[in-house]
This record gives sequence, structure tokens and C-alpha cells, in this order.
Amino acid sequence: MAGFLLRRLTGAVVTLFAISVIIYAVFYVAPGNVAQITCGPRCSPVQVHQVSEQLHLGDPLYVQYGHFLQGIFAGRDFSTGTSVLHCKAPCLGLSYRTDQQVTQLILTKLPVTASLTLGAMVMWLILGVGTGVLSAWRRGRPTERLLTGVTLAGTATPVFVIGLVLMIVVCGTLGWLPYPQYVPFSDDPQQWAWNLLLPWLSLALIESAKYARLTRASMLETLADDHVRTFRAYGVSERRIIARHALRGALAPVIALNANDFGSMFGGAVLTESLFGIPGIGRELVHAVNVVDLPVVVGMVLVTGFFVVLANAAADVLYAVADRRVVLS
Repeated sequence: MAGFLLRRLTGAVVTLFAISVIIYAVFYVAPGNVAQITCGPRCSPVQVHQVSEQLHLGDPLYVQYGHFLQGIFAGRDFSTGTSVLHCKAPCLGLSYRTDQQVTQLILTKLPVTASLTLGAMVMWLILGVGTGVLSAWRRGRPTERLLTGVTLAGTATPVFVIGLVLMIVVCGTLGWLPYPQYVPFSDDPQQWAWNLLLPWLSLALIESAKYARLTRASMLETLADDHVRTFRAYGVSERRIIARHALRGALAPVIALNANDFGSMFGGAVLTESLFGIPGIGRELVHAVNVVDLPVVVGMVLVTGFFVVLANAAADVLYAVADRRVVLS
């Protein structure tokens, strides 16, 4: 186990290093004047040059990347016009647009995306696993065919379509809920939950279809094992077999997939955050790309990559815990 985790940690460091190099290289060779975009359309050539000098945009790629690494390990000093700002390690730089430290920006956006991801995850596990178990239990019956059709439709439907339909029907036509507007948990827990209900449901309906199909396939495979046939021969009820014996073995791939999805959702819920106006990491990342805010883009992508790598390692460990036949090597 220790050797496995050490190798995963080493691989994570190498992966994040490669990601940061690629992003810097892409932005360095990309067309467009970053200083002009940052300064604004009304800036004079002199002002644009000053912005370029202040942000070190004229430095070679290796020099800019060296400053970035220095900030991570030792911190950096930034000139913000008339003053000097010290950014403590680990420093991911300052936003070109707002001069805000990227680390602080991420820390403000991370709880928002985490609350969206955690709530949706609980919903998609309940809906997906429950539907998959019921579909396997009712195999060959109309209930299974109906659930299979629903899950196929859910897999093929984009999340923004589900979100728009829910907002039009629930908020507009029926008026059961107000249109979502993010409220921090610390301000009002009840409003926080009510305003995230539709985003949670939008993600859960899409993701649960995938989990339902996976759970059904795993359950059918487990129910065909020899030890399950032995339980049936001894007269054990089908409900007891499913609840106490088949479900645990079928959950191993579900747990692994859920860990991967949880990590990728930290940067992959862009459409949901944009559609419902949720100020999370995905929405901020899209905006940073549009305005060529390199420090924010690099910081957000590295954080997302960190959670994805961490989730992949957690998925392997959880799979081994759920299925004793799997050995980490």
C-alpha cells in the first residue's frame, strides 16, 4: 500500500508539472496581445507597454515559468503600480485583471464547487444505485425495460437541456422554486440548499443514468456467481441475497467510478455552473480563458488536475477495499 501511494504521488507531481508547462507554452504561442486585452481597448500604446512590463509578458517562456515555480516554493513579490505585494508560498500568481492572489481566489471558489459536487453526488448515487438494483431484480419484466429506456435517454441527454427544462417547468410553469441564485451556506443554510436543489438534480439525473447501467450490469454478473446459486439452493430469499451478498460485490466498480467522477466534477461542472449562475471553479475558469488571464487559468487547472489525480488514487484504494480479490501493486 505504501509503495502504491508513493508511486501515485510521484506520478501526480509529474502530471501536474507537465500540465503547467503545456498551459504556459500554449498561452505563450497563442495569438493576441495579452497586455492589450488586460489593459482594455482604450489604453494607449504607452499604457499597454507598461502593463506588459509589469506582468513580465516580454520575458522568454522559461523565465516566466521560472517565476511561477519560484512562487510555488518560495513566494514572490509583485509590483502593483506604486506598491509591492508579497505573495506567500504556495503562490500561484496574481490575476491579470484584478491583482487578486490566485490562491485566495481558488479558496473562495472551491467551497462553491464542492457544495455543488457533493450534493449532486449523494443524489446520483441514491438514484443510480437504486435504479440499477431494481432493474437487475426485475430482469426480463416490464419494469426493467422501462428503467433501461429511461437510463439510455438520460445518458444521451446533455446536462444543459435537463437544467433548462427543470428551470422552465419547476421555476417558471409550476412556480415551486425561485430561479436559482447562489447563497453561501454561512449566510442561510436553508436558502443555500433550496437554490442548489435544481443544479444538484440536473447533474444527478445525468450521472445517475450511468450509475444505474453500471450497477445493473454488475448485479447481474454477481447474481450469476456460484455462491449466489448456493444461497438460492438453500432457500435464501432473493431480497436477502441482493441486500446482503450481491450488492456488496456489485458496488466495487460503482465506488471506483464515483471517486473518479467526484474529482473530475471540480473542473467539469462548467455548463451547470454557467447555466445556474453558480460562482464556482468551472465558471471562473471559462471567464479566465476568455480574457487570457494566465495565472488564474494555470491555478484553476492545477487544482482541478490535483483533485482528478487524487480521485484516481482513491478509486483504486476503494476498489481494493470493496473487492478483496483486487491487490494494489
